[in-house]
Amino acid sequence: MRKTNLIIAGSIIFVVALLLGGISYYQATRFNTHIVINDTNVGGLTAEQAMKKLKSSVLKNEVYIGKERILDETDTKLGFTNEDLPSIKKLLEKQRTFFPSSKAVTYTLVPRKEDQYRSQTLKKLVEEKLTSMNQSLKAPQDAQAHLEQSKVTISKSIKGEQYDVAELLKDYEKQEHNSTIRLNTVYAQPIEADDPIVKEEEKKLQDLLGRTIDYKVQNQVYSLKANELIKNASISKDMQYSIDTTDIKNKIAEINSSQSTLNKDYTFKTHLGSVISVKGQTYGWAINIDKETKRIQESFAKGETSLSASNIYGVGYSTYGIGYDNTTNNGIGDTYAEVSISEQRIWIYKNGQLAVTTNVVTGKHVTNEDTPPGVWYIMYKESPSTLEGSSVGNPNYSVKVNYWAPFTNSGCGFHDASWRKNWASDAYVSQGSGCCVNTPSDAMKAVYDNLSQNDPVVVY
Repeated sequence: MRKTNLIIAGSIIFVVALLLGGISYYQATRFNTHIVINDTNVGGLTAEQAMKKLKSSVLKNEVYIGKERILDETDTKLGFTNEDLPSIKKLLEKQRTFFPSSKAVTYTLVPRKEDQYRSQTLKKLVEEKLTSMNQSLKAPQDAQAHLEQSKVTISKSIKGEQYDVAELLKDYEKQEHNSTIRLNTVYAQPIEADDPIVKEEEKKLQDLLGRTIDYKVQNQVYSLKANELIKNASISKDMQYSIDTTDIKNKIAEINSSQSTLNKDYTFKTHLGSVISVKGQTYGWAINIDKETKRIQESFAKGETSLSASNIYGVGYSTYGIGYDNTTNNGIGDTYAEVSISEQRIWIYKNGQLAVTTNVVTGKHVTNEDTPPGVWYIMYKESPSTLEGSSVGNPNYSVKVNYWAPFTNSGCGFHDASWRKNWASDAYVSQGSGCCVNTPSDAMKAVYDNLSQNDPVVVY
């Protein structure tokens, strides 16, 4: 009886060992039931069988967001070759359990000779499709700091309906080797009010409000305060200011109106000491308001504390504002030429001192060719020169002079007149020039030498 029991026990042990050996062999050579490689179920297959199945499997190239299919492209092969068998065997070893397992496990395996269609072409199509879809969807609005009526406020964020393309493409990359790609719906999120970015915007706008620029125009300095001149502003995503320049522009216009001299009347003290008013003609300067407004806006944005006006303009031969550097003698300065039509005489002053004075003959009065009153400037000097033009009774003339210093665009200027015989104080009435200031030859060189380009010429 004992012998029989031993035989039975031995048989049982043999069967169990045989069964365990079979199970062990099976587990060592086949995948568990619910093993998936790149969307292909390889449960119960050997590595070689799995390789064969993967080689024959196709990628559907369908892309979904949630339940919505957004792309359905032509099917392609997975791209596996026999060179991928070692990798499949490694997955077989990795998933092996002693006893059969029904646990579902999904693996992603990149073929050694991977087709670039999924990683490049289809991915690009997905990106383009998402971008196109977003164009018709409501965009989220970020919370943002603003300067409104000189007060910093923060707008609330508003959720939108657009997709977060970057996050969806990351999800795509994780599923790149699946037959069908199902992207989880992810929406683009707005920046919230408590985000550090918004806090930084708020800080920059507060900083802006505290800035002041000392703006110098000639010898006058104006204190431009941001909290008075900047009512509205915002910050871009790259932290650059966008400033409403309305009040800055108004301030520059105010400064220009009060201080500029172009086309304004000048108060002038004559050689006799009498004070007269003379209309500015070509002489004078003004501020280019638009250009200076832009400079000041940029200076506020940069945090600069001082600025000198630079966009100064004028009219006539030079478009720079002639006279900007003159701050004495009501803007005329101490170096100038004075021309009195009634006295038929000129006075040339250098640095406040009389340098030359002489009688002259100005423009012919009876034919309305008078030397034009006003404040002009010497455009240039030329010695010798040939004067060409026309005058009443002489439509085309050409005369040579030793010295020529014009001061109007119409051709009026100082020159010697060797041909003139009549230098009487009333000669200009009926025998005057064609608007020029005829100067005796023996005095003209001194006049010429004491005149410089851009010197003011006051005619009255």
